[in-house]
Amino acid sequence: MAHCLTFTPLYQPRVWGGQKLSEVFGRPLPANTPIGESWELVDRPGEQSVVNQGRYEGWSLHQLWSEQRDELFGDWFLGERFPILIKILDATEPLSVQVHPPLTVAKELQGDPKTEIWYFVRTAPDAGVYVGLKAGTSKEQFKAALADGSVADLVHRIPTRPDSFIFIPSGRIHAIDAGNLIFEIQQNSDTTYRVFDWNRVGLDGKPRELHIEPCLASIDFSDFEPSLGEAIDEVIVSCHHFHVERWSLTESRAAHNQRQFAVFQCVSGRVEFTGRYFGPGDLFLATAKGHTKSLNPLESDTKVLRTTIEKT
Repeated sequence: MAHCLTFTPLYQPRVWGGQKLSEVFGRPLPANTPIGESWELVDRPGEQSVVNQGRYEGWSLHQLWSEQRDELFGDWFLGERFPILIKILDATEPLSVQVHPPLTVAKELQGDPKTEIWYFVRTAPDAGVYVGLKAGTSKEQFKAALADGSVADLVHRIPTRPDSFIFIPSGRIHAIDAGNLIFEIQQNSDTTYRVFDWNRVGLDGKPRELHIEPCLASIDFSDFEPSLGEAIDEVIVSCHHFHVERWSLTESRAAHNQRQFAVFQCVSGRVEFTGRYFGPGDLFLATAKGHTKSLNPLESDTKVLRTTIEKT
């Protein structure tokens, strides 16, 4: 029975990446290559998660979604592709200052909206993120800062710490500063507009492309100084695109109370599910058919993120 699915990660070299996925999670990474992203669960035209063991070994996520949707995910989901994309980010260096287009302008810009959440797994002592604008910043001031290279001075910076998180709706300007290891859960989209990239070059030795006009059309200029969230209650964020909880497991617990999928990422400790064992950084998908099966903690400080979509 297909109660639990695991997938082969897709590693993405990035100019801002490093080797933290190897150092923290023991992942086998290509040597001397800055890996910035591990695409843990993805159904995109050019990128596919592939099941790495069990009954569906060798099947892509898109094939599962297309041919076994009711059995594995639930019978109420619509859409051509699995709607959630999950990554691990290693920001050894800062990411560009960027924005994802909101729904109101995405089609005009020939892009896709992308709302996401960052959960901070590890952070360096001086780590932080740039999120939203500093209070009172106007579009005219922002344009002037583009001209003189001081854009980062107008973006709100927040120190980060482990087990904190922040919600990034489409239209919110943002950048991840150096020293953050992050679980990122997002809409199934890969549209990003860069407005500033710290005057650096890419892995090919050339300046990376900026998208000034799409950024100006996408940025929410009324979005000032959002706060970091703390994972105190179980529900971290719930929106139309995904529902994310953090479970501190002290006893066995069913994956879902409805017949639908739930994706789990191990933050700390170890957990057993359907005879398989998972540690920090691991991802597994509890299928609709396996929704009543239990997660069993094996260590005292076992924490997992649980991602699904609320039925409305």
